[in-house]
Amino acid sequence: MSGTTTAGTRRSAGVPRQRVRRAQWLTSLGDRRPDAGANRWTVLVVLCVSLLLVAVDATVLHVAVPAVTEDLRPGAVQLLWIVDAYPLVCASLLILFGTLGDRVGRRRVLLLGYGLFGVASALAALAPNPEVLIGARALLGVGGAMIMPATLSVLRQVFPDRRERALAVGIWSAVAAVGAALGPLVGGFLLEHFWWGSVFLINIPLMAVSLPVGRLLLPESTGDRDGPWDVAGALMAAFGLFGLVLAVKRLGGGEPPLTLATVVPGAVGAALLVLFVRRQRRRTHPLVDLGLFTRPAFGTSVGCIVLAMLALVGLELIAAQYLQLVLGLTPLQTGLRLLPLTLAAMAAGLAGSRMLHRLGPRVMVGFGFVLTAAAVLSLTAMGADDRPALLFGCFVVLGFGLETTLFGAYESMLSEAPAESAGGAAAIGETSYQLGAGMGIALLGSVMNATYAPGVAGTRGVPEAAAGSASHSLGEAYDVASRLDGPAGSALRAAARNAFVHGLHVTLGVSAVLLLAGAVAALRLPRRF
Repeated sequence: MSGTTTAGTRRSAGVPRQRVRRAQWLTSLGDRRPDAGANRWTVLVVLCVSLLLVAVDATVLHVAVPAVTEDLRPGAVQLLWIVDAYPLVCASLLILFGTLGDRVGRRRVLLLGYGLFGVASALAALAPNPEVLIGARALLGVGGAMIMPATLSVLRQVFPDRRERALAVGIWSAVAAVGAALGPLVGGFLLEHFWWGSVFLINIPLMAVSLPVGRLLLPESTGDRDGPWDVAGALMAAFGLFGLVLAVKRLGGGEPPLTLATVVPGAVGAALLVLFVRRQRRRTHPLVDLGLFTRPAFGTSVGCIVLAMLALVGLELIAAQYLQLVLGLTPLQTGLRLLPLTLAAMAAGLAGSRMLHRLGPRVMVGFGFVLTAAAVLSLTAMGADDRPALLFGCFVVLGFGLETTLFGAYESMLSEAPAESAGGAAAIGETSYQLGAGMGIALLGSVMNATYAPGVAGTRGVPEAAAGSASHSLGEAYDVASRLDGPAGSALRAAARNAFVHGLHVTLGVSAVLLLAGAVAALRLPRRF
């Protein structure tokens, strides 16, 4: 009877022998179900490649800004939007596309993100004017918002075992750290040999490969499809986050806090997010399961991600200014000095799974915060003279400690979220990451400015108008000093340098307090893995 069944199966529906062989070949590559064994690590490689591109693109333009300015001649506002359009749009749409993936399929959203990212990259590379480049950068943000939460939610789906998922999250986070560091280095290399558009063209061949490979290997998965998708709620979340992130970025850029350009988008964004939360609580089938925040481990993990990024990004920005303006290093030398931070973060990501097994989430996240705070406080020993050994050691400890914190927080957040809400949970995590980064620039930048300005304003022997002009930033102070004659220029330069170092020490102290607050918050996380 079994022989009859086999023969009947071969003849059924007239299935061609070539199609049967192709199906067998695909099966040999690995089962595409979410719980497939041999294929999950191949899926992780595909996800990491796509994440690497998104992370690189977030920073690759920074070194190309002078070349873009020389070629396209954008105005000051246009240049600001060229740089900020990508992170603004990306942060605003993470929840929209993360929850959409739960509804229509995470693989489908991810593949659409690949295609859009490739098209937007070509448009940016060939942009003839600032307006087209701004639009292309915004489209890149849309593509990035489709890719980032999808990579994390697919990872949650294909690694149902928590121990294996911990290792996968460690590799994922290490790749994110590598991408952020590679951006300026890759951009600098390309600019030495090609025109500025080449920093975008590198995305196209990789996306061209990722699309068919992802279509072949990535599993499709969805979450809870009950009820209609809340389009109005998705738009409220998107515009609310856009207004809030825009206001935070303006504060971080030195805008006065009470100007209309800062207050209006911030107030409108906050109001829309409040309405969004109220709407989700009333709906039978909410867009985002706010009940996740009633779980102590989930809400605490999100808060720890915000605090970690708040401390890191502001510090990186100030450290880059210190290395270039106080120590006089070139941009390439500055990038090399900051490289140990990234390499240490990579090491922490790869070792994170083993640490999590031994320490548990509570100790691991708290230990990472304390280690980072110790490194930050050690950096207060920096002064006007170069101390490379001190900087190297502090950056290594800083990178290792911070990645340890982020790893433990992300893993706890994903493990607390049910599989059907993986896209929404991943979007919440990525949004908290982006908001923490923006808030860090705004908060620590404001502390830096508040402590720097008084040290310059009263410089003896320097005209009051010149000292006032120099009180905005160290770079501007150097520019003003270069136009002053005699000892006045030297006095202003020395006063500005000393004021910057003093402001740096105060900012490091504030950052350490925030990190220690994160260590206290981590006490709410589970003790055991």
